[in-house]
Parts: sequence; C-alpha cells; structure tokens
Amino acid sequence: MHTFFAPDLAGATYTLPEDESKHAVRVLRLAAGDEVELLDGRGGRYAAAVADANPKRCQLRITHHETAPPRPYFTHVAVAPTKNLDRMEWFVEKAVEIGVERISFLRCARSERRELKLERLEKIAISALKQSGQAWLPQLDELTDYAAFVTSVTPETTFIAHLEEGERTALAQVAAAGPGCCVLIGPEGDFTPAEIALALGKGIRPVTLGASRLRTETAALAAVFTVHLVR
Repeated sequence: MHTFFAPDLAGATYTLPEDESKHAVRVLRLAAGDEVELLDGRGGRYAAAVADANPKRCQLRITHHETAPPRPYFTHVAVAPTKNLDRMEWFVEKAVEIGVERISFLRCARSERRELKLERLEKIAISALKQSGQAWLPQLDELTDYAAFVTSVTPETTFIAHLEEGERTALAQVAAAGPGCCVLIGPEGDFTPAEIALALGKGIRPVTLGASRLRTETAALAAVFTVHLVR
C-alpha cells in the first residue's frame, strides 16, 4: 500500500498537493477505489481510498483512523552537522527509520558548517517516516550555538559523548534511567576542552559509545540505536 504524508489532515476527505497528486496518478497509476495510507506525523494513521484520481487534485476518502501512542522513552540527539551535508542527510534518514523524537543541530567551536537549512533534512525525515512506517515525525531544530543549547537542557538526563581522556560511562549503562535522554555529539575534531568543561560544569555526564573512534554521523546514529537497544 502506498503511503503519503498529510500533516494538515482534517475531516473525512483529503486532497493531495499537486506534486503528490501527479505522482499518485501519473507514476503510481492510482485509480478510483485504490487504497492508500496517510500519516500525519503526530501519531495518526489513516486508511483512505482514492475518490477522484485527478493528477492536479487527487482526492482521498478517509475510511479508517487510528492513533499510535508515542514511544514511552524520549530520544533526543544534539549533533554538530558535518561539512559534507550528505552525511547529515544519511544520519537523519537512518535515525528516523530507527525512531527518534528530536534532533538538534549544534554550532560548536570546531564546527566546519556554520549555517544549516532544514528544508532538505525535513523532506528526508518525511521520506524516512513513510518508508519505515513510523507514526511520529521527529522535531528538527535550527542550528543553535553550543553554549546556549547546553544551558537549555535538563542536565540529569543529558550526556556528552567526547573523546578526551577521563572517566566516562558507557551510554548503555545510563540511558535507561528516566523518561528519556539527550546525547550531545561533537563536530569533526570533537568538542573543545572548554566546551566539555562547560557541559560538565552544568552537571551533564560524560559517556562513551565504545572503543572505536566514530565519525560524527556514525556516533549520532550509534547513540540513537544504543538508546533503543537498552530500552
């Protein structure tokens, strides 16, 4: 069954946007009576049937609706985006497929990417939502200065994954406590000592993702997977 994203769905019918209508009718060859699935990104799953196979305004009739509950554990990853945006796109796609509630993007001292436009990442997240059958679209945050972000989080449930020497606890050992967690992942070149000290001074605990030195996007995805595994 083909799946479409319908964030503004309300009522007994829904009209696909023109680009989606053209794809549904011209490419997928959907005709009147064919069944499709709609996701609103807020837990809503809708079964629908094509009422009018118009390539500019394909109208769907809702036949069934159910709401998937949110996951019992809130997973939040805050990551410094890489210079090569393709690697962040890969991370967002895979994180949504696994399941993540929120992704924040950090501007750190060693960040090579100082600006970030979310439109492309949001489209990738929607595509991954449809492909994986997830019901909840994660929140994607604009690029934020590291210092401002660190002061905004709850330190008891926030962890920083860095590569500096010192005692660090495996994320798998601490992520299961509480209703959720936020994991900070640094840029290529890692967080600076000053950034690490700022986080530790706020009560944020240091964690490790394993013995290997991971690329930024790999570390961010490993954090998402680790949280799911222990939960």
